[in-house]
Formats: sequence, structure tokens, C-alpha cells
Amino acid sequence: MKRPTSCLQILLGLLLAFAATAPARAETFPSRPLHFILPYSPGGIIDFAGRVLAQKLSDALGQPVVPENRPGGGGIVGVDAVAHSTPDGYTFAIMDPAIVTNPTLQKSMPYDLFKDLVTISIVSSSPEVLVVAPQLNISTYQQLVAYGKANPGKLNFASAGVGTTPQLAAEMWKAGTGIDAVHVPYKGVGPSFIDLMGGKVQMEFSSIAGALPFTTKGSVVPLATTGLKRSPVYPDLPTVAEAGLPGYEVDLWLGVYGPANVPPDVLAKLNSGIAKALQDGELKTAFAKFGIEPRGTSLQEGADFTKHEYEKWKKIIEDSHITLD
Repeated sequence: MKRPTSCLQILLGLLLAFAATAPARAETFPSRPLHFILPYSPGGIIDFAGRVLAQKLSDALGQPVVPENRPGGGGIVGVDAVAHSTPDGYTFAIMDPAIVTNPTLQKSMPYDLFKDLVTISIVSSSPEVLVVAPQLNISTYQQLVAYGKANPGKLNFASAGVGTTPQLAAEMWKAGTGIDAVHVPYKGVGPSFIDLMGGKVQMEFSSIAGALPFTTKGSVVPLATTGLKRSPVYPDLPTVAEAGLPGYEVDLWLGVYGPANVPPDVLAKLNSGIAKALQDGELKTAFAKFGIEPRGTSLQEGADFTKHEYEKWKKIIEDSHITLD
């Protein structure tokens, strides 16, 4: 008569079975298409960079990465869909600094930035560009500052909306220069540039991708960029810091975020896939046309960066008394 299998033998068998299957998840992921949420409408830096990255990430991971525009609420609708998706690594989003400013600007949020999301990688950096209406007859940053100080309250600055990075860039500039300028928010970059070209508003901080078609034609006048170094797209323009406001920097960075609790091995595979995609020559060339510099971070670096940017912009929003009301 055979002796019954002992509890220890059963437990050992289970442990061995788990050990055998645990690495298989990392080896097989991904085994089906992945969903890449773009939380804004088509057009603009998120849509452009997201679609280029999706193509190269598909190559790196060996499965289709399908970009999907899901606009609404300044990016909140798309990010919320990711925050409440199954944490299996198959759904993630690309987002701009609004992901760290929305929690301060909004009275309530459908997700918690630090509890419901994980930073997979910060994928790019890009300065903004300061542009002015041709009717001002201003061609240098110094002339703009002189005009603003001599004419308090007469400068109106456009933005793509309340609480967007372009508005926050202008609020930082106002605080640093002491210039009194009035914010005029628009629903997107396109409408703001129509009024800027017509002289209804006098200045705007914009993404390079949004401004380039207009500066190329001479419809608006570029004066400076907001990075720590000059932009290769506008090599003859000084940075704002270089032109007279030391320490000024605004980075229209982009990051990839997934739901919290994605298995660590899957996160690592996504992070390494993004790193590989960002090294692709075609991606670098495409990004460079719009002043976007590929970046890439480790998981910990990405988490630390997101926290730092949240705290930085929270202070600026509160100090400038910016509200959505």
C-alpha cells in the first residue's frame, strides 16, 4: 500500500510549479497588442510623439502598440482610463506636465497620481518658445521686457487653456520679470495663434511643434526658448535665462504612465522596450524636427522626476493663485 503524499511534498510541488511558471510571464509578455492612450485630440505634441513612439515600441516589443486618442478634461479622461485599467502592462498612456498640475488645479480627481499610477519612463524633453504678434514691432526678448515694463497691463498673453504648461510658463515669466500681463485662455493652440497673428493678443509661450508652422511663415515672431540650452530648431534664439532671466526653465516633457500594481518584471520589460525605441535613428530624426529630445529614465528616476515636477508646479500654481474657476 502506498503511503499518502505528505503535506511537505505537496507544498514543495506547488513551490516548484510556481518557480517554473513565474519567469514564463516575463518571457511571454507581451503576447498580444498593447493599448497606448493619447489623452488629447489628434494634432499637437502628444499625438505626434505618441504615434512615433508607438511605432518604434511595437518593433522593440514584437507586438503592435496601438495608439488611441482619448481626449477630455485636459488629459484627465485618458489618464483615468489607464489608472483604472487592468494592471497587466497592456494599457498605458503618454502625458505632458498636465499630469502633475491637474491634481493641484482640479477640485477633485478621479484618480490619485501617486497611488493609482506608475511612471514607466520619462521619454522626452522639449523647451517651449516665446512668440509675439508682428504688430508689436518687437524682434528681441529684451525689447519685449522693456515694452512690458513701460506698459503695465497692456500685454495680453494667450495659452492653450487655463492651467496648461504655456500659461504656467508665462506666470513664471511674469513673476521673474515683474511684468503685469493679462492671461487670455483659448481652447487649444490653433485658435490662440489665429488671434496672435491678428494682434488681438500680443504674446504666447507655445510648444515648438505648435509654433513652428507659424514662425516658419513669419506669421508670428519667435524671441526665446525656455530650456537650459538653445534649441536646435531655433539655434539663433537665446534661452530666456540667457537673455536676462537667470534660472528660468520650462520643459514640456513627456512621460509614459501605467496603472499601479503592474508586475515588476512586466514594468521592466516596458521600460527597456521604451529605452530601445528611443535609440532608434528614425525616431530621433522625427523628434528633432519639432525640437523634441529623446530622454528615457529608469523606473526609479521616472518616479522621482514625477514627484519633483508635481511639487515644483504645485508651488507655482498656488503662489500665482491660478484656478480653473
